[in-house]
Amino acid sequence: MKNDMLQAEKKVPLGYTTYEDAKANFRWAERWDVFDNPPERLNIAYECVDRHPRKNVAIRLKFSDGSKETFTYGELSDLSSRFANLLERLGIGAGDRVAIALHPSIELYVAFFGILKRGAVAVPCYPLLGPEGFRYRLDDSGSKLILIDKKSADNLPENGSWRVIRSDELGNILATEPTTYTTNTSADTLAVVQYSSGTTGLPKQVLYNHSTIGVAAVYTKFWLGLRDGDRYLCTSSTAWGHGIWYGIVGPSIFGNGIGAFSGKFDPEVLIQGLKEFEITVMSAIPRVYVMLMNTGKFNPEEGLKLRRMTYTGAAIEKNCQEYLLKTFGFIASSTYGNTEVGPIAIDYAFDDYRPKIGAAGRATLGTKVAALNDLAEVLPPGEVGELSVFRKDEWRSVGDTGFVDAEGYITSHGRSDDVIKSSGFRIGPFEVETVLNMHPAVQDCAVIGSPDPERGETVKAFIVPNCDPIDALTKEIQEFVKAKLSMHEYPRKIEYVEELPRTPDGKLKRKVLKEMEMARIHNTSHG
Repeated sequence: MKNDMLQAEKKVPLGYTTYEDAKANFRWAERWDVFDNPPERLNIAYECVDRHPRKNVAIRLKFSDGSKETFTYGELSDLSSRFANLLERLGIGAGDRVAIALHPSIELYVAFFGILKRGAVAVPCYPLLGPEGFRYRLDDSGSKLILIDKKSADNLPENGSWRVIRSDELGNILATEPTTYTTNTSADTLAVVQYSSGTTGLPKQVLYNHSTIGVAAVYTKFWLGLRDGDRYLCTSSTAWGHGIWYGIVGPSIFGNGIGAFSGKFDPEVLIQGLKEFEITVMSAIPRVYVMLMNTGKFNPEEGLKLRRMTYTGAAIEKNCQEYLLKTFGFIASSTYGNTEVGPIAIDYAFDDYRPKIGAAGRATLGTKVAALNDLAEVLPPGEVGELSVFRKDEWRSVGDTGFVDAEGYITSHGRSDDVIKSSGFRIGPFEVETVLNMHPAVQDCAVIGSPDPERGETVKAFIVPNCDPIDALTKEIQEFVKAKLSMHEYPRKIEYVEELPRTPDGKLKRKVLKEMEMARIHNTSHG
């Protein structure tokens, strides 16, 4: 009887509870066991929407004005089928691109899943793009239609070849469409075209097939840690990979539903939403956690029921992690990787796994990660080098420096070309930024290497202050960093700015700051 029970437990798809068990027994082929249909008939919309109990809550939305909305799987299934039928009636065929430029809303999710039901390809766009941003994405993708809100529609370029449907008109348009739709896709069918949020140059297409749902299923269990009954919320934009796959798809696979914040971000309103919806698991970029912490209201005493938090996109500040540990009894768990090499490391949601402050997690199962020296030799634990993954019988650089410790935890020091080389010292900008953010006068900051004739480079900080900057503040901040780091790491140059250049998903555009600094120095020397 005991053996029968163990066998039954093992058959639960991705039902691992310990890191050691998953490390020894997990195989990527298991991901297909999560779904009702085999790869040759796989469809994201069916697996995320249509197969779930119709009365269960599918969507929980908190809006910046304080209002909230919920929708069931039945409502989402019917409306997304109506949208798929609309696309067919409009002549949108399998493989045709359809753009979506909306903030989180019922219309966004109806369109996203409706496009995938049709076998067309969703092209998520940031709704705050300007005319040229829209033109590039719509032309480059060959989108035949765009669903957009009334305000953002004013930013669409004129004379486009695409059809426009406004979200405020969608309800009436869908009213007469049928509420059922038969899908005809496979795991190899293209599903989503995402535009990468690069810091320079034109955005690049990232292509995802319906098979990507299998990867999302694994990370939803192993990283987000969603269990039956969990209520989940993700704050990331649905035009970004994190917002698409772990804001829409991942939680919907297992029937936990979508939770999102819509509108201009307000940490206090988000806290209200977390409480009202009794959210137990959330995912966000690091700055969201910092902003929540700074409200003084992000704690269980406010009625929050959070049992797990995850983050991605950048490293998280040590003082924020320490706050979470002290306040909630656990820290936020990381996932680490990039578009070029995929997920590299995660903090696993297993009972025997403990995330480590400052680390990005352990290598994803089946992935080998190491730090290499300039000769492409694997360095001993704890030594800093070029972080690399072993793929197809060779080491491939991740593009970051960092190290792997004796326990297998991976720590990234940031992009290799972001390291500041000053008087023979190698200085990681994130470490300096972490200390700067501890100063009460610093609202936001970024650190780069500024060319210096004597030192090669010197540390320069761009700071968004909380007060009117005066000369005494600059000296105070410099002494503050000296005391916490070292004499060679403090910012010898400080420039106060109103805001920092960031991508819509919150990543710092450090390269833009470098280019600004180089241009300024060039103009000064030739002035």
